[in-house]
Amino acid sequence: QVQLVESGGGLVQAGDSLRLSCAASGRNYAMGWFRQVPGKEREFVASISTSGSTYYTDSLKGRFTISRDNAKNTVYLQMNSLEPEDTAIYYCAADFSGIRLRDGRSPYWGQGTQVTVSS
Repeated sequence: QVQLVESGGGLVQAGDSLRLSCAASGRNYAMGWFRQVPGKEREFVASISTSGSTYYTDSLKGRFTISRDNAKNTVYLQMNSLEPEDTAIYYCAADFSGIRLRDGRSPYWGQGTQVTVSS
């Protein structure tokens, strides 16, 4: 069982930046971020493999950057030029399979952290 703990969410203004962190209790997992707005489906944001290969949803490329520190078993999501439309609960996920992770079928999820962007 892998425990994932997210942090770094909060209330910011449009145009601001925010960095989310997710610490995992295990290692050697592909890790990623999803987000969900109430009433809508959970949306893939970005993922990173154990070797550092990154994947992004097209609409967020250029504004969001995913990275990881394998020594700390931690993945980060740097979010720049935030927009009110980025308001959501952001969830961290981990999986041995990067494909399954990007499909949203990971067995391991964090509790979520709220990001609110005011206009």
